[in-house]
Amino acid sequence: MQKSRVSTGLKRPGRHRLMKGLVPYLYLSPTLVLLAVLSLIPIATVFTYSLLDNVIITRDAPTFVGISNYLDIISKSHFRQALQNTLVFAIASVIAHFILGLSFALLLNTNLIGANAKALFRVIYILPWVFTASIIAILWRLLLNPNGVVNYLLISVGLANEPIEWLSSRQLALQSVTFINIWAGYPFYMVSFLAGLQGIPTSLYEAAKIDGANGVQLFRYITLPQLKPIITSLAMLDFIWTTHQFTLIWMTTGGGPIRSSEVLSTYTYKTAFSAFQFSQASTIAMIILALTTFVAIFYVRNQRMAAE
Repeated sequence: MQKSRVSTGLKRPGRHRLMKGLVPYLYLSPTLVLLAVLSLIPIATVFTYSLLDNVIITRDAPTFVGISNYLDIISKSHFRQALQNTLVFAIASVIAHFILGLSFALLLNTNLIGANAKALFRVIYILPWVFTASIIAILWRLLLNPNGVVNYLLISVGLANEPIEWLSSRQLALQSVTFINIWAGYPFYMVSFLAGLQGIPTSLYEAAKIDGANGVQLFRYITLPQLKPIITSLAMLDFIWTTHQFTLIWMTTGGGPIRSSEVLSTYTYKTAFSAFQFSQASTIAMIILALTTFVAIFYVRNQRMAAE
């Protein structure tokens, strides 16, 4: 009788610890269920479609084809062109966002201009972040129209002899949408860098100045190293977000003309809802997921290293 009581007493603390350990997961369960419904299940469904043929809109039963869809997509020139455009679009945007964001953040953090001027510049610089992608697309379509303001100004100052087809030219379409994306995205970098600059101790700069460091050396050996974790995180996040950009490109060029500004997101949409090749569209979507997951792994590692 005494042994059974002892064993029961030993079990109760173990059971209590188990229930205590499950409490956080119970609080997280609504979020986990929502995440599964909105993310995990759709991803699993798309992955399944990428391994099949004749899915969704078809009279024939789906057939398992394995990696044939992947091999078929990779061998297509349209996919390679869309992949190349996506990389150019994303890399150019990330580099320009970094340069503009850091430059404006340094300007807003300097003591060379007054508080009122800083407040005015903050309002001006943050404006692109206020608009949604659809508004930005409509705005720049009007500005870059052959009869729009941009061409009018260029012709007025003698930089152009005739209206330029910014969004309808095969040579300029990708560069134009890249410029629009750069204009729309740099405020995120600016705000993040400004917060980072304001968190750098002034004692570091004062000690370096005593040692005879100039402005370039202060920027190279103090500012950039202190901002390195922010730079790495922003670059990885921006690359992931830019590779998924759809609204801006779809509402400006639609991937044209003649696929000159086609990116993976617009190519996936056209494959699914114009050509009704849902298996191949699912395959492209999984390739995009693989590319962004590869970058996301480095982002998570960087966050862990920064936390340590």
